[in-house]
Amino acid sequence: MSGEIQYGLYEILDDRFRTGKCANGDLRLEKLYGDCRWAEGPVYLPAWRQLIWSDIPNDRMLRWDEATGTVGVFRSPAGHSNGNTLDREGRLISCEQGNRRVTRTEHDGSITVLADRYCGKRFNSPNDAVVHSDGSIWFSDPDFGITSDYEGHRAESEIGACHVYRIDPADGGVRLAADGFTGPNGLVLSPDERQLYVSDSRQRHIRVFDVREDGTLSGGEVFAKARAGSFDNIRFDDGGRLWAAALDDGVHCYDPDGTLIGRLLVPETVSNIAWGGPKNNRLFITAGTSLYSLVMAVTGTHRVRPAAT
Repeated sequence: MSGEIQYGLYEILDDRFRTGKCANGDLRLEKLYGDCRWAEGPVYLPAWRQLIWSDIPNDRMLRWDEATGTVGVFRSPAGHSNGNTLDREGRLISCEQGNRRVTRTEHDGSITVLADRYCGKRFNSPNDAVVHSDGSIWFSDPDFGITSDYEGHRAESEIGACHVYRIDPADGGVRLAADGFTGPNGLVLSPDERQLYVSDSRQRHIRVFDVREDGTLSGGEVFAKARAGSFDNIRFDDGGRLWAAALDDGVHCYDPDGTLIGRLLVPETVSNIAWGGPKNNRLFITAGTSLYSLVMAVTGTHRVRPAAT
C-alpha cells in the first residue's frame, strides 16, 4: 500500500514507513530552544550528554545539556561555524564558513586547523563533514558562506568551483574527492562505509558514490530527487534508511532502494538532523530559529567506529 496518511507529526507515504516503526515514538516535537537566527550543525556528545550546534549568523555555537535542559554558549565567535561532527577520539570537527576552514577542537579546548586550502587556494566555505573509521575526513565546500556577509564574509571564490574533499589520515593532505556539484551540502557514509552520499542543494538531489579502499570515489548516480524545495544534511538509521533535512518539506525518510516512504512534519524550515541520546534514538532537528527533538522507535547509526587494533 502507498499513499499519503498523516498522523500528526508523521506522514506515511509507503507501508514500509509503518512496518519499519518509523512512525512510532513521540507524538509531538519537543522544542528545546528557539532564539537562533539560523540553526545548523547539531552533533551529540555521548560522554557529556550534550548537544552542540551552530547559530551561524550570530557567529556562535550553542550547547544544550540533556540532564538539565539548559542552553549556553559553547563558543563565540565561532568562525560562522556550520556543520559539526566527532572523530573517533570524540573530538569536535567543525566546518567554519567564516574562516573558510575545517578545524578540530582538542580535549584541552585548543583548536587545530585541519584544512584551509586546496592547491594553495582558500576554500569557499566548508559546510559539512563526516569521519571515516580510518580517520579520513570528508567535507563539502559550497560557496554559501562567501555570497554575502550574513553567514560568513563576502568574497570571490579562489577555487572557482564547489567540490567535496578528503583529508588523508596519514599525511593530512587534502585531495579532491568529487566534483560536478553546484551546491554540495550534507554528506554521510553508509553504515558499512562503502558508499558516500552527498546532497546538492542547488541541484535538489542526493548523489551516491562508491568508496574504494584507497579512499577514491566512483559512481555518483542520483539516489533521490527533492519533491519540493531541496536538501540539506542527511543521516542513516540502523535499518539502512536515509533521513534527509528537506528544508520547507520537513524531514524525509528514504528506503534503501531510494523510495520516499515517509516524512516528519516540522513547523520551521529544516536545516539539519542528528541522532543522539543514551540509546541513539533521539532525533535532534535544527530548523529556522529553533532546536527540536523527538524520541523514536528507530535508532541512528554510529558513523565512526574505533580504529582496528
